[in-house]
Order: sequence, then structure tokens, then C-alpha cells
Amino acid sequence: MNKPKLLIVEDDEGLARQYRWAFPPYELFFADRRAAACAIMGRERPAVAIIDLGLPPDPDGASEGLALLPELLALVPDAKVIVATGSEDVKHALEAVANGAFDFYKKPVDLDLLRVIVGRAFALYELEAENRRLRARSLPSPIERIITVDEAMLKLCRSVERLATTTVPVLLLGESGTGKELLAHALHELGPRSKERFVPINCAAIPETLLESELFGHERGAFTGAVRQTIGKIEAADRGTLFLDEIGDVPQAVQVKLLRFLQDQVIERIGGRRPIQVDVRIVCATNQDLSEKMANGQFREDLFYRLNGVTVRVPPLRERAGDSIMLANYFLNRFVNELRTQKKTFSQHAIGAIAEFNWPGNIREMENRVKRAVIMSEGRVIEPADLELAEKAETVDLDIRAARMKAERQVIQRALAQSNGKISAAAKLLGVSRPTLYGLLEEHHIGVPRSAVDTESMHVQPST
Repeated sequence: MNKPKLLIVEDDEGLARQYRWAFPPYELFFADRRAAACAIMGRERPAVAIIDLGLPPDPDGASEGLALLPELLALVPDAKVIVATGSEDVKHALEAVANGAFDFYKKPVDLDLLRVIVGRAFALYELEAENRRLRARSLPSPIERIITVDEAMLKLCRSVERLATTTVPVLLLGESGTGKELLAHALHELGPRSKERFVPINCAAIPETLLESELFGHERGAFTGAVRQTIGKIEAADRGTLFLDEIGDVPQAVQVKLLRFLQDQVIERIGGRRPIQVDVRIVCATNQDLSEKMANGQFREDLFYRLNGVTVRVPPLRERAGDSIMLANYFLNRFVNELRTQKKTFSQHAIGAIAEFNWPGNIREMENRVKRAVIMSEGRVIEPADLELAEKAETVDLDIRAARMKAERQVIQRALAQSNGKISAAAKLLGVSRPTLYGLLEEHHIGVPRSAVDTESMHVQPST
């Protein structure tokens, strides 16, 4: 087998000779200048590089080494770069780590310590490479933007995939912020109408006096201010999908017209006399109890049964085991990339606080908290306070066997979430082999996720 490649950028010939016999497991490449190092990096693409910050023409400073670091990472973004500094002041080394270096060490060199650092760098590179290979081989998720390791949520995604091929009306029930609109998009995009329009309308956000016009459109002169003919949302969705969000807030008068449309797929614009035939797939959503509204006479039963071809209940985030940490990591990666900030990670205390928090605002609340933390946190490590979360103590189950099983299940789910659902990485976190982890997943009835987090890097906590 080919040896793993290690690039060493060092202008001290004596130290370079020590390196030649210190790393027999690796194929070594040497450079003593920035240009030579970049040429080797681009040609050989080594997994790990060791660079001395004090390179000519600034051997007593760190300007050349600090300039070389981003150049190497631009050539091989996944490479692990270890920096060496001969100064007792490690501020330059810390600056390098903040700019993407994997680790640093101080001269004079302790070769045993350096071997450990290099070994860790290669191990992490291989782990991330395996994750990328697994993602490349894995089947595409039926709902790409749904991120979950929760068994019930994965089952829901498979149900949505099947429903997408039909024209049956779907009613999505769930709390605000649980992702109902994403599921509505999936019902459209995975079905035969995907090339036509997906038209959403929030029924709660439009005043009652305007909602009918928004839905059905109007003719010129139909009412004061109607200076031109306007196509309504239903007509705009012809041959596509109409998503009626917050359907529970539709007023009674509009409910009657909606019922008439659902019965024969024919509408009339306000002020118009010509019936217009349309072909629209209906998807609705609400966070209200429609049974209670029907009992109170606020929602028509006949309309409910027309809309409710199939009911899909979307669980809140607090009921999705392991998903809170996985989603937090997803949003962290996303906002770090979008906002172009330095790489950040969650502390163990933050991970615990995320897992324990009830998330009353669900995924939307998490998205906002993580974005604020990425913007406002001063360091690379995000703490509970940055998320405006408090650390919570875990409760103790007095049934020892039940508590042991619960704790084991929770730690497996947390490992899956922290490793973005990747089996190899989760097994490493748990300190078990992959076959052992597969056995534990089967024993605890934990589903292996079909969807993967859209991220290019793995977060490793500072303490590991």
C-alpha cells in the first residue's frame, strides 16, 4: 500500500534530517520556501503538513508561515496543517490555529509529542475522508432539506415521498417552526407536478377583506381600487401545487368559496361571470386544533373533509430524539459559511444545553439562536450563554435497568447527532466498533438516517 503523504516545510537542515528518520510510516516531502511548499501541495496533495512559521525571508518572524497556511489550505482544503514556532510567545501559533491550522507545537522539537500530533491529524483526515465516501455512496435523501436521525421523522419522510406521487389533498398538522412548508415543498418537488408552480399563501397574514381577492383574483372595477385584472393564487397554481398555510384562520365566507372550488376545481374571479377550470393539487397546514374549531362552529366540517385527504402530523423538535444537536451543527456550518466568519464549534456544555432545551419555537427558534451565536460569540467555541441557554442538570431514573437502557439510548442518539449521523464517526465517539454500534442500533430500535447534513467538515470538541 502507498504510504500516507506528509509535507514538511522546514529551512533548518539539521531538523529536516531528524524528521527524515522520525516518520517511517509516511512518505515525506520537504520544502524550505513558500513557493516550493505550494508546488508540492498542489502536485502531491498530502493529507498532513508541518510548517515552520519562521521561514525565509523572515526566519525570525512568522509572516511567511502565516502567509503559507491559507495558501496550502486553498490547494487542499481538507488537509491538516500543523505549525511549529520557535518563539516562547505562542501568539502567532494561536493565530495560525484560528485561521485553520490543525494544531501547533513549540521548538525545540519533542519528536514523541510531534508523532502523536501527526498521528491524530492523519486519523482525523481519514475519518473525514471515510465520511465523504459514505455520503457519496449513500442513496439521496427523499427530502434533501429535512435533517433528522429520529426514527419517527424518518418514517414521516418516507410517507411524504409516497404521498408526493398522488394528487390526494394533504393536511400537515404541527406547531409553528416544525418545517411544515418544507414538507409541502417536498410533496410538490417529488411529484409529477414538480415542473409547474408551487404557490404558497399564508392565510393568517392577509386581512380578511383581501384574502378572497388573493385566492380567487378579481376583474378590473370589481371594487374600489381594482384598477386592473388580477390573477389569484389558485389560478396561478394551475397544474401545480397550492399551499394554504394556517388554513385554520380562513374566515367563514372564504371557507364557502374554497369548498365550492374543491368540489369541482372551478373558480370565478371577484366581479367576473366566467367560470375558470383549474387543475390544482392542494396542501394545507395549521398549528391549530381543527376539531375544536369545528366543534365551536369556526371551521366547516365539509371543508375539513375535503382538505383532509391524508393527515400528516409533524412532531415538534423536542420529540425528535437526537435531532436538536444535529440541526444545531447544520445551522452552525451554514452560518459560518454564509457569514464568512472563522470556524466555530459548540462546547460540551453547549451541546448539553441544546439537547436539554425544550425548543418551544422549534427549528425556527434554533436557527435564529445559532445565527445570533455565530454573529455575537467572540471566540471559536460557542457556549450556552452565546445561545442564551442555561445549563441543565439531568434527572435520575430510580429504576436502574430502565435508567441504564435510557442512558445508553440517549448517548447513542447524541453520538449520531454529534457525528451528523455517520456510523464510523459515532462508533469512534462511543469507543465501540462499527458492528457493535449496528447491534446497539438494532437493540434500541434506532433508525439509521437516510438524510445527511450538508456539511464539509466534522466538529471535534477541544477536549477530545
